[in-house]
Amino acid sequence: MKKESSSKNLHSPTLNTIMMVEAVLEDAEGDYLSIPALKKKLPKQVNHNTLMQILAYLEESNKISVSLKGVTWAHKLSSKLRRT
Repeated sequence: MKKESSSKNLHSPTLNTIMMVEAVLEDAEGDYLSIPALKKKLPKQVNHNTLMQILAYLEESNKISVSLKGVTWAHKLSSKLRRT
């Protein structure tokens, strides 16, 4: 069976890696981070392609906004769901 060439080099990010990226972006809420700046803020090194997959997922989930300025956290938790 022949595999697709685009899928042979893909590495699926782990939940821990996704959560790590989310935490860094959420901590920088209101600031726009470039990809290199985001990579520097991450506590562990993340493969560029893996980071791009995570950012695509977070953008699809409406948790981040990606623009020419950079990446910023956009997800707002409903006040009804917040614990007091």
